[in-house]
Amino acid sequence: MPPPDRAASPAPKEGRGRFTAAEWRLIGRLRTPAKVQAWLRGLPYNHEERGETLRTFRSVARLGTAHCLEAALSAATIMEAHGYRPWVLDLESIDDLDHVVFLFREGGRWGTVAKSRDPGLFGRRPVFRSLRDLVWSYFDPYIDMTGRINGYGVLDLRTLRRVDWRLSGGNVWAVQTALIEMPHRRLRSSDARYARWHRRYEEFRQRFPDRKPVYYSRKETWI
Repeated sequence: MPPPDRAASPAPKEGRGRFTAAEWRLIGRLRTPAKVQAWLRGLPYNHEERGETLRTFRSVARLGTAHCLEAALSAATIMEAHGYRPWVLDLESIDDLDHVVFLFREGGRWGTVAKSRDPGLFGRRPVFRSLRDLVWSYFDPYIDMTGRINGYGVLDLRTLRRVDWRLSGGNVWAVQTALIEMPHRRLRSSDARYARWHRRYEEFRQRFPDRKPVYYSRKETWI
C-alpha cells in the first residue's frame, strides 16, 4: 500500500528544465487536484476506437484531448510538480475496459482526478477513509451494458524506470503493460445489486439513448 499523504516538497528544481515554458505555465496554473480536474473536464475526449494512443502530459497539453489513462498520466505529472506522489488507481472491470484515475491523499483521506465519457466516473473529493471506500464510490456509476468493477490496484509511476511517462512524445505502452501485470485486490459485490443497477441503466438508455445517467447517490463527493 502506498505511504500516506503527499510528498514533503515539490518536484526538484532541476526537473523544471525538462518542461517547455508553456507546459510550466500550465502546471503553475493547475495547483490543486480540483483545478486539474476542471482542466481535464474541459478537454474533448480522445475517442480512439482500437487503442491507438497512450499519450503523456506533453502530447495531451499540445493536442488538447485525452482518454482516461492519458488524463491520469497528465494529472500525475502536473500534481507531482506540486508535491503529490504520482499514483494511479486502476479499476478493473469484467469486460476488460478498465478505468484509470490519478490517486491522491490529503488529510488522511483519498481522492482522485479522472476523465471519462461517463459523468459518474470523473474525480472524487478527498473524503474517503480507505481505498476500498473510494473504489466503491465508482461501483454503481461503472455499471453500463457490460461493465462491472471486480478489482483494483495502485501503481506508483516512479517505479517505471524505462519509460518516460511524463514527457515522451510517443505512445507509452509500458504503462499499460505495468497496469495489467500489477497485483489487483478483488472487490466482491452482490449480484443482486449489480442486476438492479444494470436494469436501471438499460431502461434509462432505452428512454434516453443520447444521454448518460447522473442518478447516482453521493454526488457531493464528485469533484
